[in-house]
Amino acid sequence: MPIKNKNEFCNEKKFTSFFLEQSTLLFNYIFYKCGNTDLADDIVQEAFIKIWNNCSKIIPNKAKSFLFTIATNLFLNEYAKTSVIINYKNTIKKDYTNESPEFILEEKEFEVKLQKAISNLTETQRVAFLMHRIDGKKYREIAELLGISIKAVEKRIHNALLSLRKEIDEI
Repeated sequence: MPIKNKNEFCNEKKFTSFFLEQSTLLFNYIFYKCGNTDLADDIVQEAFIKIWNNCSKIIPNKAKSFLFTIATNLFLNEYAKTSVIINYKNTIKKDYTNESPEFILEEKEFEVKLQKAISNLTETQRVAFLMHRIDGKKYREIAELLGISIKAVEKRIHNALLSLRKEIDEI
């Protein structure tokens, strides 16, 4: 169905604004699913290209959900039924520390345990948990992005926390 002002979303300034608002969120969402920054970048780029190529068909208030649907489908096409382990990397390296060597060793061991525990979560739990804890999204926002109810988000995060507590005794 054509909209009244069909070129509204094809305006380069509006599209750029939309891109700047959504690209980081979409990248994080896809990265949480696949754990691969290069693949996440490629999927985000491909999703925005598809949005731009179909800009005249897009209803502006539905663009965000359409974008996430496209990105999810691209991801599913790339990683159909494949389990993925997220590899976290420290982006900031310290050349020095005031901590004892024992503390540093314990911290590294805990980080490895935590990464393993997060990667062992189901994809649905991992995505909801990381969107809430890393991105700081509220349950309502996560529910809208994933197309599920707020109760489902609560349950996924609750189950993720239970699994993490079970695997990591110190939390």
